[in-house]
Amino acid sequence: MAYQVSPLPPSSAPELESKAVLKKLASAHRYLAELKGVARTIPNEAIILNTLTLQEAKDSSAIENIITTHDELYRANLPDEDMLNPAAKEVQDYSVALKRGFDRVRDTRLIRLGDILDIQQTLRNVAGLRRLPGTALKNQQTAEVVYTPPQEPGRIEALMANLVDYINDDSLHELDELLKMAIVHFQFESIHPFYDGNGRTGRIINILYLVAKGLLDLPVLYLSRYITRHKSAYYRNLQAVRDDNAWEQWLLYMLDAVEQTARQTIFLIEGINRLMLHYKHGIREQLPKIYSQDLLNNLFAHPYTKIELLVNDLRVTRLTATRYLDQLIEKGFLTKSKIGRTNYYINTPLYQLFVDNPDAPA
Repeated sequence: MAYQVSPLPPSSAPELESKAVLKKLASAHRYLAELKGVARTIPNEAIILNTLTLQEAKDSSAIENIITTHDELYRANLPDEDMLNPAAKEVQDYSVALKRGFDRVRDTRLIRLGDILDIQQTLRNVAGLRRLPGTALKNQQTAEVVYTPPQEPGRIEALMANLVDYINDDSLHELDELLKMAIVHFQFESIHPFYDGNGRTGRIINILYLVAKGLLDLPVLYLSRYITRHKSAYYRNLQAVRDDNAWEQWLLYMLDAVEQTARQTIFLIEGINRLMLHYKHGIREQLPKIYSQDLLNNLFAHPYTKIELLVNDLRVTRLTATRYLDQLIEKGFLTKSKIGRTNYYINTPLYQLFVDNPDAPA
């Protein structure tokens, strides 16, 4: 019998807090709490929001076969940038959707249907909830239908209303919040409420859920890299819940994603902190007349910066901004690259940190 999406909480699920799940849960929470603390050590949240959100946007879009380079990625984050190819534009849209969602959830500690619809529209999918039948998920290699989500508009609306209630009303299900995040993600992807962009929207909801529940202050846990690396297991475990009620393997997969991603992000943020300290001491010693915290923040919030950004962030004239950048190039803190008619000033060590994006040591 084909799987039918039921309202949450999952009434027919086996014991969700098995011994294996509880053991993994403790480890995932440990690293998530450590990540929350490490993220607070970055002196300006724009550094995280402008860099890590773009990294997540790139990885999440890659799951949907939307491929862009790091050059395009960081140029896409600059104002008035008109050189974007379609893939880079989609990645930029994801980053904007994530930041908009975070701004709303941080204020309300809720994820409402309107927030989900806004994310979807920011991803340039403006049709709203599905109203027409015919949606089916197929194997990309064989074109075989592997799952048919709900088709009736009224049922999709009812299931989404239930999902939003489940997200926001903890009294509906007394369960650890990381396990609930995994259930929410499964349910959203099974409802498949939109014609397009369900995967990217669902991955944004994961991040916002952690912020809404206070497990993170900033949206810094991005699971897309893990899912990209273990894509076949991701889809296999999703379907195993539908086919065999195999919740344990799905929960273990998502908890491992949280743990591994938290460890890798801690390692990355610590690398950013070390590099910022190196730049802080170096610029103070070699260019004391131009050093300021605002300058340092600019160089790390924008791996690619432009004269206009320095003018805005430091409130200096264009001539002064140009002079600052020339001195930073002379001392080796930045490299200059001209693309078309535009000069970009690149924090190459920071850029390389994201390109290499190493795993945390075991």
